[in-house]
Amino acid sequence: MNLPPQPNSFFFSFPFPSPLSFFRLFKNSNFDYSHALYFRKKFRGKKMSSPSKRRDMDVMKLMMTDYKVETVDDSVTQFFVEFNGPPDSLYSGGVWRVRVELPDAYPYKSPSIGFINRIYHPNIDEMSGSVCLDVINQTWSPMFDLVNIFEVFLPQLLLYPNPADPLNGEAAALMMRDRPVYEQKVKEHCLRYAKAEDLENKENDDEESDDDDYENYKTSDDEIEVEGL
Repeated sequence: MNLPPQPNSFFFSFPFPSPLSFFRLFKNSNFDYSHALYFRKKFRGKKMSSPSKRRDMDVMKLMMTDYKVETVDDSVTQFFVEFNGPPDSLYSGGVWRVRVELPDAYPYKSPSIGFINRIYHPNIDEMSGSVCLDVINQTWSPMFDLVNIFEVFLPQLLLYPNPADPLNGEAAALMMRDRPVYEQKVKEHCLRYAKAEDLENKENDDEESDDDDYENYKTSDDEIEVEGL
């Protein structure tokens, strides 16, 4: 019996193709080939549960897009994504570093989403950057993936805030009381906290800090060797 091809069959087929197959598949794209080799090495020889397969493939699918993705300690359960405010919105021109944490039950349980640099929005806590869990859980379904979060969910959240279920009570009250003042404050936050160049400078500072830590570590090892002579 010949079954019709399934949608997105590439992302849910195992075993993985060889690295050469990855190169051929993405040779005309901007995909970072190192991501393909990373996942190939990570999955080799492993039998994974269905949620684990789905989680890892969704992360790889996100990495294949134009979004800048930074993993934490090579983990696929926690990472950062660079997100641009939707065009023709109050947040247009702003760039945010968004933290994503995937629970063990993903995709049956929604991811945890948080903005690292500050954003003024009724459904986002201004200090912690956490997105209202009720907003996520009401719309989340296992049919969604991580790309949907950044192409649909977050843009819709920024375009259509819900002041009736706020995490930032001040923003919600201001939005309902004085819309022009609210909109001005949103734009001021974008200019102050969500500049692309500031995000790049922060990343460069983090890299320099890592280099300094490594140099200090090497110096410490050299001193120990000298003392032992």
